[in-house]
Amino acid sequence: MPLPEYTEFQPSSLRSHPQLNHHGELKHLLTIEGLPCAVITYILDTAARFLSVTNRSIKKVPLLRGKSVFNLFFENSTRTRTTFEIAAKRLSADVLNLNISALSTSKGESLLDTINNLSAMHADIFIIRHAQSGAPYLIAQHCEPHVHIINAGDGRHAHPTQGLLDMYTIRHYKRDFTRLRVAIIGDILHSRVARSDIHALTTLGVPEIRAIGPRTLLPGGLEHFGVRVFHDTNQGLRDVDVIIMLRLQNERMNGALMPSAQEYFKTWGLTPERLAYAKPDAIVMHPGPMNRGVEIESSVADGPQSVILDQVTFGIAIRMAVMSIIAGNND
Repeated sequence: MPLPEYTEFQPSSLRSHPQLNHHGELKHLLTIEGLPCAVITYILDTAARFLSVTNRSIKKVPLLRGKSVFNLFFENSTRTRTTFEIAAKRLSADVLNLNISALSTSKGESLLDTINNLSAMHADIFIIRHAQSGAPYLIAQHCEPHVHIINAGDGRHAHPTQGLLDMYTIRHYKRDFTRLRVAIIGDILHSRVARSDIHALTTLGVPEIRAIGPRTLLPGGLEHFGVRVFHDTNQGLRDVDVIIMLRLQNERMNGALMPSAQEYFKTWGLTPERLAYAKPDAIVMHPGPMNRGVEIESSVADGPQSVILDQVTFGIAIRMAVMSIIAGNND
C-alpha cells in the first residue's frame, strides 16, 4: 500500500488524524499539528513531574509494569531510540529493540503484516521511525484497539516528541511563550523537527517565529503559519529569545541545493559574532546530531547559552510522559 508523501510545508488536508479517543484524550502521538493546547500543556506538565525521577537512586516508577514497548526503527537514530528505551525502562515496561535488517519487510512482507505479527506477541506500544511520511498514520489506522502508536519521526513530515521536548526546554528557560521571538535556522525544507516545532510554537501562542536560511532550503507555504522568512542571518537573529539550529539533511536532498558545507557555514553557521545579534539571554538549541563547523561553531555549541545537552535530558522525561499518558487512555 503506498504511503502519502509530505513534500511541502502546507496546511494539512482536513482529514482527521486518529490521535485522540472519543473523550479527547491522547491515544496515539502521530503529530503535533492539530493537538489542542491543553493536551500539549498536559504533556509538558507531566514531563516536569517525571524529571525528578532522574535524580533518584532508583530511577524507576511502576506505571508501565507488565506493558511491552517495541522500538521499531526502519531508519537509524541512536539518540531517539536510546532515549525511548531509557524512558520505557524507567516506567518499568518490557522493551524490545527490533533488528531492522532481520525484519520480515526485507523479505517482502508488508508493513501492516509485520505490525500484525508483532501485535500478536502482545505489544502494547509501538515506537515507529520510518523514512516514508505517513507510515505511523497507516499503522495507527489498522492496529488493534489496545495498541498505541508513537511517531518517532516519519520522512519529512513530523517528529512530535522532539517538538515536545523542544517546547519543554523553551518553557523551562523562558516560562512565557507569549512574549518570545523564536528563530529556526537551516534546512527547514527537509526537517520534520522544524515542522513539529512550528506547529507547537503556534499552538502555544508564540507571537513571532522566524525562519532563516537559503532560498533553496526554505519550503513554500511558511507564510500560512505567520512565519517570517529571512535570508540574512544577522537580520533574522536580531533580538530573538530562542535559536533552534538544524543540521543539513544531505540524505534527503535531491541535487545540489548549496555550493558546499564550508560556504554554508560562512553564511548561515551560528558563530559568536552572529549570536551577538540575539538577546543577551537567548538560548541556543539543536535537535542533534550536530555538525560542528557546518551549522554551528563549537564555541557556541559548548558555550553558556547552549542548552543542547539539557534537551537530551528533557527528552527522556517527555517520552516518559507521552508513554504513560497514552497507555492510560483507550476508547
